[in-house]
Amino acid sequence: MKRVLTTTDTVGGVWTFTLDLAEALGRYGIEIVLASMGGLPTMDQREEAARIPNLQLLESDFKLEWMDAPWSDVAAAGAWLLNLEQSVAPDLVHLNSYGHGALPWSSPVLLTGHSCVLSWWAAVKREPLPLCWGRYAVTVARALQSVNIVTAPSCAMLAQLEKNYGALPHARVILNGRNPSRFRRGPKEALIFGAGRLWDEAKNVGALARIASSLEWPVCLAGDAGGLDFPGCRTLGKLSARSMAEWYARATIYALPARYEPFGLTVLEAALSGCALVLGDIPSLREVWRDAALYVSPDDEPALKHALQALIRDAPQRAALAELACERAQELTAERMANEYLALYREALRNRGLRDKARREAKVLCA
Repeated sequence: MKRVLTTTDTVGGVWTFTLDLAEALGRYGIEIVLASMGGLPTMDQREEAARIPNLQLLESDFKLEWMDAPWSDVAAAGAWLLNLEQSVAPDLVHLNSYGHGALPWSSPVLLTGHSCVLSWWAAVKREPLPLCWGRYAVTVARALQSVNIVTAPSCAMLAQLEKNYGALPHARVILNGRNPSRFRRGPKEALIFGAGRLWDEAKNVGALARIASSLEWPVCLAGDAGGLDFPGCRTLGKLSARSMAEWYARATIYALPARYEPFGLTVLEAALSGCALVLGDIPSLREVWRDAALYVSPDDEPALKHALQALIRDAPQRAALAELACERAQELTAERMANEYLALYREALRNRGLRDKARREAKVLCA
């Protein structure tokens, strides 16, 4: 195993996932050719990628399958990716979106299902999916059934993929991880922090904003607000990775009352920084964080207010929760994640060898 062609999304946590995985795989001498889509990387993202010696970033601004009117871009991106496969000759292709899973790849293909519109819609909108998403659903189903191996960042996410797109016999769960050295436990301040794509209804940041003015501590939010207002909160905008780490270090409580979150990298970052966690009571977050967080129904704003006020007034409980979260976070490292992915990469290569041998033997028998 020498080279992997990996796709990434510049919009959200997939970018963080692919860079951490690439860096950790570098310890095994594996070169990562990273093809970015979803929009051109920012200067900060380019600088992040440039610091990883085994990573070569190839940029594009092709839309992904979940974006508005994406299909001509998805087709053009497919041609680009197949040309890249021919030119870089990877041992394996690791896809991190669904639009290109059914392409005629020459290499074994692993696809990580980080999230999907169907499960997002069911959790957030709670109504039937509009017919305009039919092509998306067909594309995702074909991709999942075409690749060699499917992975998901939680059992809850894998269950949703199988519910929406059919059984996936060659699927595995690999929890995401981060490099703990990028975060620190600084002197804590009397503030509540939240982060992510603030415009995404799945994050349910609006619930936090609606109770913010009634809390004894200020609420600070980092991330793309998408033009939305969050009255009662201090909005910080999109921050660099370094600035995010500084805010995590300062914050005493991290709140994410999410309706939908297949894993939650921001929660992991907060836990590594010594924050006490208050999270939406959904299966994926309970799966990942177990007893290391307080859980509140995303629909119950009074309960969210009560949980945050109780933590504000109970320093021993805050400290205990923060310690439990930090201990759990230490298990969720990028190194552990890379070891598990490397094992799957090697499995895909072995299985490909067995299939090729079977084909050769069948040809001999038929001759």
